[in-house]
Amino acid sequence: MTLIGLVFAALNGKMKDVNEAIFQSANEAVTLCIGLISILVFWLGIMRIAQDSGLLDKFSRIFRPLIKRLFPEIPENHPAMGFILSNIIANMFGLGNAATPLGIKAMEQLKELNGGKSVASRSMITFLALNTSGLTLIPTTVIAIRMNYHSASPTEIVGPTLIATTIATIAAIMIDRYFYHKRKRNGVK
Repeated sequence: MTLIGLVFAALNGKMKDVNEAIFQSANEAVTLCIGLISILVFWLGIMRIAQDSGLLDKFSRIFRPLIKRLFPEIPENHPAMGFILSNIIANMFGLGNAATPLGIKAMEQLKELNGGKSVASRSMITFLALNTSGLTLIPTTVIAIRMNYHSASPTEIVGPTLIATTIATIAAIMIDRYFYHKRKRNGVK
C-alpha cells in the first residue's frame, strides 16, 4: 500500500505533500513515544511503590481465590500463580507494556507445569483468554495519548473502558469454560 501510495503521489505531482506528511508524522511519533514513556515510567514507579508497600500482596490475596478457581490445576505456591496475578494486576492498571514480561514468564511456568509439551494446557488457554480480554480499571496508555493530543477530558474514557473490558473478560471466561467442558464431554484432554 505504501508503494502504491508513493507511485500515485509521484504520478500526480504530490511528492512534496507526501514528504511533508512523512516528516510531520515522524516528529509526532517521537513526541508521542516520549510522552508515553514518561507515563509508563510514572505508573511503573507507582507499581513499585505498591509492591514495596505490600499493596500488590493485598491485591494478590484478594484475587487469589478467584484465580485459584480459574486455574485449579496450578499448585497454590507455584511461581506461575504469582506471575499470573502480577500480569492481571498490571493489566488492570493499563500497564500492558509492563504486563507483557510477566505474561511471558507466566506462560513459561505454565509450559513447565505442562511437562514442556507443545500443546497448550487448560491453564495456558485460560490465561491467554484472560490476558487478551484484559480487564482494565485505569487505561493509562489511552489517557496518556488523549493528554498528548490535548483532549478536553482525557479521563472520560475510564468508564467505557471499564464496562467494555469487564464484558470482554466475562465473555472470555465463559467461552473458555464452554470449550473446556465441550472438549471434556467429547473425551479430549
